[in-house]
Amino acid sequence: MYLSRFLSIHALWVTVSSVMQPYPLVWGHYDVCKTQIYTEEGKVWDYMACQPESTDMTKYLKVKLDPPDITCGDPPETFCAMGNPYMCNNECDASTPELAHPPELMFDFEGRHPSTFWQSATWKEYPKPLQVNITLSWSKTIELTDNIVITFESGRPDQMILEKSLDYGRTWQPYQYYATDCLDAFHMDPKSVKDLSQHTVLEIICTEEYSTGYTTNSKIIHFEIKDRFAFFAGPRLRNMASLYGQLDTTKKLRDFFTVTDLRIRLLRPAVGEIFVDELHLARYFYAISDIKVRGRCKCNLHATVCVYDNSKLTCECEHNTTGPDCGKCKKNYQGRPWSPGSYLPIPKGTANTCIPSISSIGTPPKFNRIWPNISSLEVPNPKQVAPKLALSTVSSVQVANHKRANVCDNELLHCQNGGTCHNNVRCLCPAAYTGILCEKLRCEEAGSCGSGSGQGAPPHGSRALLLLTTLLGTASPLVF
Repeated sequence: MYLSRFLSIHALWVTVSSVMQPYPLVWGHYDVCKTQIYTEEGKVWDYMACQPESTDMTKYLKVKLDPPDITCGDPPETFCAMGNPYMCNNECDASTPELAHPPELMFDFEGRHPSTFWQSATWKEYPKPLQVNITLSWSKTIELTDNIVITFESGRPDQMILEKSLDYGRTWQPYQYYATDCLDAFHMDPKSVKDLSQHTVLEIICTEEYSTGYTTNSKIIHFEIKDRFAFFAGPRLRNMASLYGQLDTTKKLRDFFTVTDLRIRLLRPAVGEIFVDELHLARYFYAISDIKVRGRCKCNLHATVCVYDNSKLTCECEHNTTGPDCGKCKKNYQGRPWSPGSYLPIPKGTANTCIPSISSIGTPPKFNRIWPNISSLEVPNPKQVAPKLALSTVSSVQVANHKRANVCDNELLHCQNGGTCHNNVRCLCPAAYTGILCEKLRCEEAGSCGSGSGQGAPPHGSRALLLLTTLLGTASPLVF
């Protein structure tokens, strides 16, 4: 009966899995940082790579315009209608809420009609260029997970550049160029993302696909994130494992989708013809009704939660890490250099948890938990390099702590004699050693450590020196 029930459940799971397979977001979320599992040593923590969910990042940004007085309405001015460039009786007035078009209207809820939008001053100073920089800042590193979408209420610009920064606006690099004529505007041949491949996915292109004048259904400009993902994950992003593998092993690819700031450089408004109509300059301006930026806080795969407090985004770090991006080990957890988590192996990844350092012993109670009491050191000569160490005292203290913690280094219990800690659960010992911390010779347990065994026990002082050297070695400062 139990077998048939198991087979029925298994068949149901296979069916559900096959149905859900086309939708990659149902798996590989990396939405748990750790879970408790049962092992031979008891219940222990199993650590995994983890990251926050993707969300609308425009809720957390700050917007800055340059020049700062470029928004229309101060002083009030008239401009031409969007659909009819020769009907120029619309008014922009910053002092009247119904007629004002401030920058925050680029990010408000777009459920009202007519649409709300930011608008620039008109091109009344032609032939001086009408140029605007719109900078979006998060004061936090974020990872883009979907297309950047900009919706214009005016005609889409004849020339525009989307730029990114990875250092909070100190330096900038182009993401994509947009123009009605790429060769004339930027001395680049026009391309689209469809012309790229896995090998050229990081190429910066100029596209003419989104640069047209006044047309009813042509208001949107894209920066295609998903199309670039598709080079690795397939057309419907079904093979997310392949994408995660590429992101994990290719830093340049990871950095390509990572930003701290975005900048929209509007260089020339939509003209719609070859020449600018100098008699109707109120036709030319920029107006944006919506900007969508979807992504997640970058937490280096060490957090699932990113909190917004005091106008600031910060990862709630796990794995004994700290910092706004979980970019370093916590104090007293620097037993090895910090490392980001890894997506591999799929689906749980590798946490690369920060482990305790010997400096974290700090106070005398912690000191006594890992080091032997000074009374157990037999030091007949103060100049003696290797004191005679009462090993039984050390191992009894360590074993007691190990039973309490069930891990080999979350309690500063370091594997000895070349042993390595496996998943913070147990020490993997060399063939000649055994014990919880690899502190015993196997032949010693069997009572066969005589001179003829080939595994003779080292002299008492030498063994003490070996243990003391191991402990002191872990106390060496780490250089990053």
